[in-house]
Amino acid sequence: MKFISWNIDSINAALTGTSKRAGETRDVLHKIAAEDPDAIAIQETKLSKNGPTKKHLQVLAELFPDYAVAWRSSVEPARKGYAGTMYLYKKEYQPVVTQPQIGAPEPMDDEGRIITLEFPSFYLTEVYTPNSGNGLKRLDERQVWDDCYRQYLQQLDHDKPVIASGDFNVAHEPIDLAHPQNNHHSAGYTDEEREHFTKLLAAGFTDSFRYLHPDQAGAYSWWAQRVITSKQNNSGWRIDYWLVSDRLADKLQSSTMIDSGVRRDHTPIMLEIDL
Repeated sequence: MKFISWNIDSINAALTGTSKRAGETRDVLHKIAAEDPDAIAIQETKLSKNGPTKKHLQVLAELFPDYAVAWRSSVEPARKGYAGTMYLYKKEYQPVVTQPQIGAPEPMDDEGRIITLEFPSFYLTEVYTPNSGNGLKRLDERQVWDDCYRQYLQQLDHDKPVIASGDFNVAHEPIDLAHPQNNHHSAGYTDEEREHFTKLLAAGFTDSFRYLHPDQAGAYSWWAQRVITSKQNNSGWRIDYWLVSDRLADKLQSSTMIDSGVRRDHTPIMLEIDL
């Protein structure tokens, strides 16, 4: 099976925008559609609490005519039009869709950060992990989130194997970002965030990209949007992951990034696995 995951940074802008960046984003959506994946996980949709509009659904149906849509938005008391996740999955599948509450600090559980699809023999789940923020203002809450999320994945894994993707907002090891020496205290590369990701892997999960490419440097999934030369210089971070239950690791076929061209910010990541 083939799966793709992407932090899109506003699906409204992608589907209805007229800017140059909106055009670049739609180009990436066409690339994703051409891959014909079984399911697509999308983070940071930034939709209202009512979800996709009729126009959004119309454009999605044109781009992905064979796919059903599941979505989750930020709801009060969380900020409006913030975070949010979505799945597109082949209509031939009929997974059970859930929107779990994991006991995270308020209002993180209301920010639409997790959707899980239950298939007969595995779980497919996506996450948009909270960023620790400017000045690491949210680092303490982020660590509690990481603990709650790890426990949630372990609960799933106790029932059946798990395939988890998303924007985890952490570069795990020095090889996972271009300038580790300059970012030791930056959000996404603190000792605390990295330690919690280590704990997540130790709880029974495999980083598919690093499993298949143990020594590959310079492979990143995010480049700072505000820094014009970030992508030209490949000054990036690998903060988007496909994780699988350890017992699925030997079934991995590929774990790669999809080239998003000149568009900065996140690039899609793709997993192929023999299920």
